[in-house]
Amino acid sequence: MTGGMRRPLAIGLLPLVIAGCTTTASVDSVSSPTAGFTSVAARTGPVTGKGPVWVQSSKEARAVSERVKSLVQKKTIDPDTAVEIALLNNKGLQAAYAEVGLSAADVWQETMLVNPTISIGMIGVDPVRTIEGAVVGNILALTTRQRRVAVADARFRQAQLRAAEETLRLAADTRRAWINAVSARESVSYLSQAQAAADAASELAQKLGETGAFTKTGQAREHVFYAEVVGQAAEARLAARTAKEELTRLMGIWGPDIDYSVPNKLPALPKGVAAKRAIEAEALKKRVDLEIAKLELEALAKSYGLTEATRYVNDLELLSGVEVEREEAEEGGTKTSVSPTLEAEFVIPIFDTGKARMRKAELAYMQAANRMAEKAVNVRSEARSAYDAYRSTYDIARHYRNSVVPLRTKIEAESVLTYNGMITNTFELLADTRAKISSIMLSLNAKRSFWLADVNLGTAIHGGGGSPSGGGDVPAAAEAGAEGH
Repeated sequence: MTGGMRRPLAIGLLPLVIAGCTTTASVDSVSSPTAGFTSVAARTGPVTGKGPVWVQSSKEARAVSERVKSLVQKKTIDPDTAVEIALLNNKGLQAAYAEVGLSAADVWQETMLVNPTISIGMIGVDPVRTIEGAVVGNILALTTRQRRVAVADARFRQAQLRAAEETLRLAADTRRAWINAVSARESVSYLSQAQAAADAASELAQKLGETGAFTKTGQAREHVFYAEVVGQAAEARLAARTAKEELTRLMGIWGPDIDYSVPNKLPALPKGVAAKRAIEAEALKKRVDLEIAKLELEALAKSYGLTEATRYVNDLELLSGVEVEREEAEEGGTKTSVSPTLEAEFVIPIFDTGKARMRKAELAYMQAANRMAEKAVNVRSEARSAYDAYRSTYDIARHYRNSVVPLRTKIEAESVLTYNGMITNTFELLADTRAKISSIMLSLNAKRSFWLADVNLGTAIHGGGGSPSGGGDVPAAAEAGAEGH
C-alpha cells in the first residue's frame, strides 16, 4: 500500500514543488524596505543638489527632525537650504516614496506562484470507507507568470520615475517660493523708502498751501500719491507674508521653526547666461515625464501580450491527488485500493470569446502611443519656450540694471544740484525721485522674472513641473509700485 501511494502523492505535490522553485534573485531586489529608492536618489540628486531621504522608522524620523531644526536655526535661509529642508521634511513627498514601495511589493507578489489548494475528505462509514486527497494548482497563473512579472516590473520602474518627478517638482516649487518671498521682501523695503519720501512731500505741500505758495491741485496731487504708496506698501507686506507662508508650507515646518527669515534682496544677475545649442535634444533625453510615458507604453504592450495569452481562458486549474478506498473482504480482513486522480477545469468561452478585451487592450495601447507622441512634441516646445524666456528675461533685467536705473539715478542727482542752486523747485525734485522709485521697482521685478525663468528652464529640461513660459505672476504690490506717477 505504501508503494502504491507514493506515485499519486508525488503527482499531487508537483505544483508545490514548482512553487518552491521560485528564483530568489528578483525577490531579493524588490523585498528590500527601500527597493527602488536608490534610482530615485541617483536621478534627482545631481539636479536638486540635495539627496532625498525616505523615512521608514522612528529613528530615521528623529534624525531628519534634528537635521531640519539645525538648518532652520540658521535663521536666514538660502535657496539650497530651503530645498534641503523640503526634501527632508515634506510629508507629501514621503507619501510619493511610499508608492515606490507599493510597486516593489507588487513585483514581489507576482514573482510568487498562486498558492495551491489542498483538500482531504472521507466518504462513507465502515465497512466501506473512501478517503480522498487533492492538490489544486492554477496552471494559467503558472504559464502567464513571466508576463505578469514583466508588467509589474514596468509599473515598478514607472513608480520610481514618478517619485523622481515629484522630488524635482518639490525642489523647483521650493526655489520659486524662495524667489517670490525674497522678491516680496525687497519690494517692501523699497516701497517703505518711497512711502517716507511721499510722506515728506505731502507734508511739505500742505505747509506751502497754508502759506498760499502752492495750489490746491498740487497739494491734492501730493496727498494722493502718498495715499497710494501707503496702500502699495501694505499690499507688499501682505504679499511678503503670503510668499513666506508658501515657502514654509513647502518646507513642511511649523511651530517655532517658522521664525526664520529670508534675505532682503535677490542675488545679483549673473555675468552671462548659459548657451543651449541642443536644448530640445537635451530635454528629450532627460525629461522624466517622457520616460514615464515610454514605460506606460511598454507596460501596456506587455499587458496586451498577457491579454492575448488569456484571450479564451480566464482560469485554468489542475487538480491532482489520490483516492484511497477501504472495505472488508469476504474472506476476512480488509481490502485497500488506491486510485490516482488528475483533472483539469476551466471556463468554456461560449459567450465571451475575449474579443472585447483584445479590442480594449489595442485601443489602450494606441491611446498611450499617441499621448507619448504628443508629449514629445510638447517637450520640444516647452524647452524652446523656457530657454527663450530665460534669455529674454536676462536681457530685460540687465537693461534695467545697466541703462534705466543709472539714468534715473543721474537725473535725480542732477535735480539735487539744480535744487541746491535754486534752479529746480522742490516738487520737480520729488517728481524725479518718484520716477526713480518706479524704475527701480520695474528693475526688481525684471530680476525676479529672470530667476524664476532660470528655475523654469531646469524643469523644462529635467521635468518636475513648472511654467516653461517664463517669469511667473507679478505681485500686486510690485506691479502697482511700477506705475508712473
